[in-house]
Amino acid sequence: MKRLTYFTLLFSLACGGATETASEAASSAGAEVAQTAESAERAAAEATFPEIGADVASGDLAASLAGEHRTDEERARDPYRHPAETLAFFDVQPEMSVVEIWPGGGWYTRVLTPYLRGGELWVATRSADNRYAARTLARLDAASDFYGDVGRTVLDGDEGMSNIPDNSVDRVLTFRSIHNFIRSDSHDAATFFRAFARVLKPGGILGVVQHRAPEGHASAETGEDGYVSEAVVIALAEQAGLVLDGRSEVNANEADDHAHEGGVWWLPPVMRGAETDEDRAARQALGESDRMTLRFRKAAE
Repeated sequence: MKRLTYFTLLFSLACGGATETASEAASSAGAEVAQTAESAERAAAEATFPEIGADVASGDLAASLAGEHRTDEERARDPYRHPAETLAFFDVQPEMSVVEIWPGGGWYTRVLTPYLRGGELWVATRSADNRYAARTLARLDAASDFYGDVGRTVLDGDEGMSNIPDNSVDRVLTFRSIHNFIRSDSHDAATFFRAFARVLKPGGILGVVQHRAPEGHASAETGEDGYVSEAVVIALAEQAGLVLDGRSEVNANEADDHAHEGGVWWLPPVMRGAETDEDRAARQALGESDRMTLRFRKAAE
């Protein structure tokens, strides 16, 4: 072992002291590969975003929904996601400070950004190496002149939106993410709800849209099929000190029997396992998943 160390030292000196150890080289190579992969993913994501043409009127939700910054595919989902009715139920006003939790592909982000130019929009993504976070941030970066100064924060593991001050935002909105909170091995869903309550102003609202499991459904408490029961969501919010303030059936779907092989992903827009046009058409006719729409309020001081 000493002889090996001695000759290694000699070789290093002969090379001007520039020799990396195997572990350093592997670490460097791994970091370079990760950086290259992330750059490639962001570049690919940016390439999918159409160039934004005419500007969209600020503070006008109808104009935001009809704007050229949204793709035809995004607008095609409006009848299932009911953005105007949902945001009205959460009483989101254009001058408010709003946090969107785990935006995914940024469907709601693109609705909210022009609408909230007179206020403030934060996107709370997962860790920076998450592909959904990368896609959301790439989309914002690809048209920064249009989107403007969107706040960025992280909600993942022990990172609980630490750069957002306590009691500072009017609304926290989460769309179809709670099953992921529950299924994660890296954190407790309750910690996320405590973070929501912490950043909300007194009297502020947490708005929740989530795939809904009937009581007794196999996924009701685990979220494994994407569905979660209302009772589980309400309990998480109440444990964080939030109070149920209202329910809406605007995103309900009676045609969803909650019994699909592959869970919510069997339905549109994912349609996991669909192999024929006929199968896809049949699933499309059922519509997207049955969803709860709940409004929670933080007590006024």
